[in-house]
Amino acid sequence: MTSPPATALPAATEPRRRPDPAVWLLSAGHAVDDLYQGAVPALIPFFVAARHWDYAAASGITVAATVLSSVVQPLFGLLTDRHRAPWLVPLGMSVAGAGIGLSGLSHYYWLTWLAIALSGIGVAAYHPESARLARVAARGSHESMSLFSMGGNVGFALGPVIVGGVLGALGTTGTLPLLAPALICGLITLLVLRGASWARQPRAATAPGQTPPASDWRGFTKLTVVVVGRSIVTFGLGTFLALLTEQRLHAGTAVGEAALITFYGIGALGTLLGGRLATRFGRVRTVRVAYFLGIPALAAIWLLPGPAMFAGIAASAVTLYVPFSLHVTLGQDYLPGRVGTASGVTLGLAVSIGGVATPLIALIADHSDLRTAIAALTVVPVLCALVGLRLREPAPASAA
Repeated sequence: MTSPPATALPAATEPRRRPDPAVWLLSAGHAVDDLYQGAVPALIPFFVAARHWDYAAASGITVAATVLSSVVQPLFGLLTDRHRAPWLVPLGMSVAGAGIGLSGLSHYYWLTWLAIALSGIGVAAYHPESARLARVAARGSHESMSLFSMGGNVGFALGPVIVGGVLGALGTTGTLPLLAPALICGLITLLVLRGASWARQPRAATAPGQTPPASDWRGFTKLTVVVVGRSIVTFGLGTFLALLTEQRLHAGTAVGEAALITFYGIGALGTLLGGRLATRFGRVRTVRVAYFLGIPALAAIWLLPGPAMFAGIAASAVTLYVPFSLHVTLGQDYLPGRVGTASGVTLGLAVSIGGVATPLIALIADHSDLRTAIAALTVVPVLCALVGLRLREPAPASAA
């Protein structure tokens, strides 16, 4: 399971290599951790139906999962830049699962809100260090990093499946069994990381006489704007896509859950595709094309009639998730001396902060309808595409 760090090669010339077993372990853990992020939008339709919440209350749950996570995640990134903390990976995963497991046990809205917020803090603790470890294990490979990122997307896709099965059988108070995957995978990850020398290796030092790698904060800021824009769209769809599908197709929660499964499942494949496209065409070019194609794809969700809207859902999933893992490696290469901070922002702060926009989407829906609210999201990929034109491919940094 040892994975010595190596300098990453430019995207267009990166050789194909088999992912290290450590990458598979971290990808599986990422799937379990992000299962609990995917569980939040899946829980909302059940809570809305059972507790008669309005759109504002539903969006508040998304805010609970994102606000504290947004604030805390960069702090965990700073911590992992200064100290190796592999223990945060199993701990963060376990806390994320505990929050979701507790979320349905009380009918009091504020207790549900606090439980979801606890889960968000666990997610915040997990991501920066897991991304650093994945970078080490991937040895600069975009495809290995896309595999790690795809693990998270698979977890998002499994969230609605597992939530639908468990709550369909046990009701909205039956969330406690959802804690089991976190406890099992967290224990396995803890045992493996304790015996893995690559997880504790020191930061590669700058050779005497060499200048430390410079940080491109301007490029990183542009990338952050793009990530925030993507996050606004994905959180908006994650919160309201199931409800929109149920309304437009005059169907029950099973069809709404199918829409989420389609979005997150195809999104997982899109993430893996993104790594391969970046290997061949370069990261920045892949990101630019994806966001330009995302404009008509997102419009198709609310323009196409009846079940054809699923084609728009699938196309939007591809265009929104192809850039996902590329955001992470681009951020790490823009800030080569602050990999934890870069990971905390690209996987955490910028992603989570998009959830803060969901109350605005809910406000539009409450004063018009959900279709209008989703249509309003179409402007966001336009912004991402325009800012993407200003991105430049950074020099690849060390994997350590």
